[in-house]
Amino acid sequence: MPPAAPAQPAPAPPAPTSAAEADIVLGRPQLSINEYYTISFRLRGAALEKYSAFPDLEGFKKSGKSSTTTTRIVNGKTSVELTITQRYAAYGEGDYVLKPFTMTINGLTVRSGGGAVRVVSQPAAAAPAPGPVQGLGLLDQLFGKPKPQEYVELQDQAFLALVPDKMSVFVGEGVHIGLYFYLTPADQGLLNFYDLTRQLPAILRQLRQRTVWEESFNEQEIEPETVTAGGKQYLRYRLYEAMLYPLNAQPLTFPAVPLQMIKYRVAKKPAEGLDNRLAGYKTYLSQPRTIEVKPLPPHPLRDQVPVGEFRLLETIDRTAFRTGEAFRYGFVVEGEGNLAALSAPTVATGPTLEVYGPEVEQNLTRQAGRVGGSKQFSYRLVARQPGPLPLDTLFALVVFNPATARYDTLHSGLHPRIGGAAQRLATFDSLPADPFYKEVLNTADNTLRPLNEYRQVRLYANIILAVLLAVAIFSRWRSR
Repeated sequence: MPPAAPAQPAPAPPAPTSAAEADIVLGRPQLSINEYYTISFRLRGAALEKYSAFPDLEGFKKSGKSSTTTTRIVNGKTSVELTITQRYAAYGEGDYVLKPFTMTINGLTVRSGGGAVRVVSQPAAAAPAPGPVQGLGLLDQLFGKPKPQEYVELQDQAFLALVPDKMSVFVGEGVHIGLYFYLTPADQGLLNFYDLTRQLPAILRQLRQRTVWEESFNEQEIEPETVTAGGKQYLRYRLYEAMLYPLNAQPLTFPAVPLQMIKYRVAKKPAEGLDNRLAGYKTYLSQPRTIEVKPLPPHPLRDQVPVGEFRLLETIDRTAFRTGEAFRYGFVVEGEGNLAALSAPTVATGPTLEVYGPEVEQNLTRQAGRVGGSKQFSYRLVARQPGPLPLDTLFALVVFNPATARYDTLHSGLHPRIGGAAQRLATFDSLPADPFYKEVLNTADNTLRPLNEYRQVRLYANIILAVLLAVAIFSRWRSR
């Protein structure tokens, strides 16, 4: 059974705009035999629609992909960068040459000049890494029409399955689902994929849930991986994979979905030089699934808190602080959960501190069936009073941890000490000593007026200007 065509080929993308940019990033030129070599591409200024396959490297085997999305919000402007990374496992030690290659990303042709890769022995102190996942080689294609002879249909052990990693989740908790096709190594010559470009979109429409936030994995190539299920070895093809975050307590219901495959019947008396197979069709059905969604425990902020296993990291740009001087503080939330639903922490400001921001940067990585990353909120702070600055009382974020089923509060752990003299917080005095504010502004009419009230005045003014212009032109003509 040869590797299948891309799962969801998009229609021909429009001509790339100047805003879209893409480049290729190669991995480290030297690595040990137990490490992966990587090739990545980065896309900025556009959503990913379609990309060509990563190159095959001599001496290496493809061993899975990952994707990372970086979102930055600076001064209200949002920029998104998507990185897709292909991992390669080396067959052995030695020096390898990476030939120049090109990739097409959303219609943009990106070229890499290649390079050299050296694979060295594994360090003695390093733990042995698991071997690369075994794949599936290409089989011979069907050679024309078979000669008239008798064919029999052999029993196969293949099946289609929708596999969730949990059968019960809280509202907002992520559940990983994958639609997989399993077959035994003995069934490779009996089955092949059929017209996935037509079948998969219809299947995915049936699996979509209206009450979830979905983070799909950016896989476009369907490649086999070796797994063990029920004590038996299978080749598993991933047709669809996503992390779903329920938005309410409505259960997630997945119907049985069909997948039509090409199944070959084999000749009773194989003839030398012929394929000895006759193509037919067989439809496989997945089992329906229902995932229970539980409401969060009572809490005043139950409908607002982010759900996930999060931890707090902090950054600060200096070690000495003085009143009136701005410094940067970063409140970084890291872990697994729906980072898109994570809002900026509440900030308790007072007359002794000015807070500006935040600027937001989000890094989201989808890999090995898990979705996680970090979200950073960057602030500029200006202290006006000397003494300790208790950031733990200023920055706080309430989260719900589904693993413990408890609410936690992420507090800052920094207490910078501010030096210098006390300063007055800059405020705007609405009633200064200027007589304009006391006499004119306070007695001005604040009645709202319609926007088109002076339309007629503008019309008459334009007519007068036109007449004056005509008189000026006529006078200049007469003077000549």
